[in-house]
Amino acid sequence: MSDDRDLVVLGTGMHPWGKWGRNFVEYGLVAAREALADADVAWRDIEFVAGADTIRNGYPGFVSGSTFSQALGWTGAQISSSYAACASGAQALQSARAQLLAGFADVAMVIGADTTPKGFFAPVGGERKEDPDWQRFHLLGATNPSFFALNARRRIDVFGDTPEDFAMVKVKNSKAAVHNPYARFRKEFTLEDFASSPIVSDPLRLLDVCATSDGAAALIVCTPEYAKRKLGTLEGTVRIKAVANTTPTYPQVRLELPDIATDSRAVVAPPALGFKDSIAHNAYEQAGLGPDDISCAEVYDLSTALELDWYENLGLCAEGEGAKLVRDGVTALGGRVPVNASGGLSSFGEAIPAQAIAQVCELTRQLQGRCEGHQVEGASVGLAINQGLFGHGSCTILAT
Repeated sequence: MSDDRDLVVLGTGMHPWGKWGRNFVEYGLVAAREALADADVAWRDIEFVAGADTIRNGYPGFVSGSTFSQALGWTGAQISSSYAACASGAQALQSARAQLLAGFADVAMVIGADTTPKGFFAPVGGERKEDPDWQRFHLLGATNPSFFALNARRRIDVFGDTPEDFAMVKVKNSKAAVHNPYARFRKEFTLEDFASSPIVSDPLRLLDVCATSDGAAALIVCTPEYAKRKLGTLEGTVRIKAVANTTPTYPQVRLELPDIATDSRAVVAPPALGFKDSIAHNAYEQAGLGPDDISCAEVYDLSTALELDWYENLGLCAEGEGAKLVRDGVTALGGRVPVNASGGLSSFGEAIPAQAIAQVCELTRQLQGRCEGHQVEGASVGLAINQGLFGHGSCTILAT
């Protein structure tokens, strides 16, 4: 993709992650106002509002674009509301991006916030026996941690990974989160802490699995023309080079939540790229970049073992070699390609509509050199990747 399709991230804002149980709109307003102040843009000047939806906070969560617009004060702005489970924030960013590239607006806000229940996510209410998400809970009892454990067991059996490899991911991420004011858990954990952590779903311990959290994130994105009028120059601005929202290709032969069975490969051969490999691949194609260009990445570490998968899906190493990267310090701060320098979801927890937006906030600040205490030195290209239920894969690439 040529540079004339780039957009500029003009401002970022977040509400610290935690567990307070207040109205999700409160968190969103904090993030929105911080992003507006960071961009030095007045709310009345925002032409498009792209909300990422939450489905656990009643009707206001289903129409988040409208909810946040009303809370900030009606201005007549255009809106959208997007839901794609954990990829909702990236879908909202894509919605704003489409409006800006089409010329329907010059400056937009992307926003998501959540208030989550205690414990792991339960099935959405109602008897929907044809719904794969209902089926995996009611037929198998397959909560998210049990699925993560199956994936971890696969890595142990197929690649020879060990529980200590998984622990090293948590240790690495917790060390980075100590200096991140937005992270919920800001304690540096050791391997000894890990060993005393209770088993949740064998082989995963409590410290292997990310929590559910409250939180919010917002972005102000604009066209390069708008940014140049605002700033007087585009020098040093952070550009959105790619936003890829990707579905699997049939047959899908690797089990992914919430499905409880895979497609058959009896007649049709599997695609050259599996689903999670294709998510990053499509973003690389858009941006005209590759794995060797990445300075840092924020990946969707719902469990420590899943982070190792992402190293391989991003092309940072060959399949089965993810554990070697964490053992060698390649993905730690100061390593060749720091991953989850924010602390990752293991240090934040899941605030579903906000997390993909928060990844972009973190990367923007990394590329601007604004992450004191957890800064990736010389960062110039950042990649954020995550996955929502039902085949929503998303990947965003930023560059200066």
